[in-house]
Amino acid sequence: MTVLGQVALISAGVMSLGAAIGYARVSPDRPGSLTLPRMLMAVSTTFVVLASAILTALILSHDFSNGYVYGYSDRSLPLHFLLSTFYAGQEGSFLFWILCSSLIAVALSSYTRKRETEAEVMSVFLLVQALLIILAIFKSPFYTIWSMHPELPIGQLPEDGHGLNPLLQNFWMAIHPPILFIGFALMGVPFSQAIGGLWKRRPLLLSEQGLSWTILAVSVLGLGIMLGAYWAYGVLGWGGYWGWDPVENSSLVPWLTATAMIHTLVAQRRTGKYLKTNLALAIASFLFVIYSTFLTRSGILGDASVHAFTDPGATVYWLLLSILVLVAGAGVFFVVWRLGDLKGEPGHPGWLTREAMLAAGAIALVLSAAVVLFGTSLPIFSTTRVEPAFYDSTNLPVAILMALLIGISLSTQWEEQSIGFTVRRMWLAFLAAVLASAVCVGMGMDDVATGALVLTSFFALFVNIEHGAKIITGDPLFLGGKIAHIGLAVFFLGVVGSGTYSSKEQVVMPRGTPVQALGHTLTYTGFNVTPDQKYVLDVRAERAGTSFMLHPVMFDAGQQGIMRNPDIVSHLTSDFYLSPMSLEPPEEGAAPLEFDLQKGQMREVDGVAVTFAGFVMGGHMGEGMSQKEAEAGVGASLLIQKGDQTEAISPRLIPAAEGPHHPGVPSRLLGGDVQLLAMNISMGEGPSTITIGVARAGEHASKPDVLIGEASIKPFISLVWTGTVLMMIGFALAIVKRWRD
Repeated sequence: MTVLGQVALISAGVMSLGAAIGYARVSPDRPGSLTLPRMLMAVSTTFVVLASAILTALILSHDFSNGYVYGYSDRSLPLHFLLSTFYAGQEGSFLFWILCSSLIAVALSSYTRKRETEAEVMSVFLLVQALLIILAIFKSPFYTIWSMHPELPIGQLPEDGHGLNPLLQNFWMAIHPPILFIGFALMGVPFSQAIGGLWKRRPLLLSEQGLSWTILAVSVLGLGIMLGAYWAYGVLGWGGYWGWDPVENSSLVPWLTATAMIHTLVAQRRTGKYLKTNLALAIASFLFVIYSTFLTRSGILGDASVHAFTDPGATVYWLLLSILVLVAGAGVFFVVWRLGDLKGEPGHPGWLTREAMLAAGAIALVLSAAVVLFGTSLPIFSTTRVEPAFYDSTNLPVAILMALLIGISLSTQWEEQSIGFTVRRMWLAFLAAVLASAVCVGMGMDDVATGALVLTSFFALFVNIEHGAKIITGDPLFLGGKIAHIGLAVFFLGVVGSGTYSSKEQVVMPRGTPVQALGHTLTYTGFNVTPDQKYVLDVRAERAGTSFMLHPVMFDAGQQGIMRNPDIVSHLTSDFYLSPMSLEPPEEGAAPLEFDLQKGQMREVDGVAVTFAGFVMGGHMGEGMSQKEAEAGVGASLLIQKGDQTEAISPRLIPAAEGPHHPGVPSRLLGGDVQLLAMNISMGEGPSTITIGVARAGEHASKPDVLIGEASIKPFISLVWTGTVLMMIGFALAIVKRWRD
């Protein structure tokens, strides 16, 4: 079966390349010349489907003589995870991309055949597909276990496989990667239309036939990106949904440039301008898809990204680089070659026209793509890593501009109009945006730049609602753009709420002891161990007379270390998020006296006055501390007084992979070891607080197991997901409308 799969893959490559050459040789005076390439394409698709079916059969039958099956699956995996191992590794993911491309080729062939552009578009699309198949032949899932895992004795088959990475054993693994690969494959269609049109001296082919395909590619790729964001938020436990990781960014860049192309394609279809712009964006968008693949799978970002695959070897590295250079070179060559044919309509748009707004919006999207591309590529050329704050600060003004342009664009027309006329069309929406922003200021918003994004987002929201209401009684398909822009405005508001105004606090929860955190009372009540040795922790949360249960999970993933899955409870205006950090087992020992202190507060403990003076960073040597402890973690400076005796100590909380350490610092006046158990460093909202423990000799009791976690509140995080859904609905309506037209 393994050999048969490799034969099918090689055959698919030969047939795909033959079909591309056949389409390239089609002559208008020989109508029958399309028969052969169509047949070769069908045979190529058949071989790709056969290879995919063989790999699926090998996985389902647990055939560990196949190296890929051994490396990514095992007998304990349920069916949906077992099927997802198809694309869990580099080899299988290349094959899945080719499968998506082959099926899209069938639909694209039918589409172009009706519009008499089959030869020029399909020759390019199938040539790209042939290059991907060549890559998959060298990085194939159809090698024996002894070829892919030479450390194993030849002829000896293991009883079970390595299994799927525990981080990938999640429901979203069955959905997120396939959608992302379909989006990647769809991005090849506008590229093929652009190159094919230039080749056959039909430069308008992209604008005439590419808009619906571009919207489809953008919607599918965008959905794949946001499903990955939701996966990260709900499973990985770091509290966010977008970390500006280089591999995350590499998928975002082609989405941004293709979204810009949607706007300029609309403008070109109306005005006849932006011909060269759209060709360049079509070529660049697919180039960035290949670049994303290169970054993810060449091993070049192995040290800079948690998502990147390991080094695949020199052959795959150079093949990926060659495809990248070929795509870029083909784009530049054909544009330069046909430059004399690329003459759009002359003239400069007026400043207050729909055309100008679309062009400005496209520029904003390209600027954002350029910023993200720079930060993403920097680790390749430098040891410097770009922090998330760089992306946040540089994209903030771009987002403000986008939202403003969305609002203004619907108040303009294709013809030049006066400022007064434009203001009269949008003043009501702007007033509503000001009032809504004023409410946000009353709720605590005090940052000017954030306020500007909130104001412009509300403006875009209300303008699109107003204009959508006027046409809702007509054809609902005309609402696609309005709904997509409403979704983007809602998304921006969700990003501001969940990102700027979230709060978090580390919580130490001894079993059965209520603990206060972020206005909630949390009580760790115990845990259950599942048959696959996962610790399901039980935490009861209470607030304002209501209670709910949270069940975060921890488990040992072997070489991957301890995996931590958070639990989330969604309310109308916020999410309460609890991520486990460590679980300390019960032990016999001193039962520490625990008490809380605010910064600057003095508290009397058994006749001893204890004052929390402030936090101490690494480098300060306190009494009773080792040099190593003094250089790590964060300490709390305590002033202790009893009568005329005074002492100063600085107990520390030291972060570690297995959970924070709380080394004790001896105190003569308190008569025991003082520990910093927890802290909450204020960022301007309320005082900083700490929890202190004092363990005294001779006071013995059983110490219960302790769950240490991080609680956080994500205000309006639901707007991020609601905005995404609205954008997808808007894209879907726009696709149906364009296909119908």
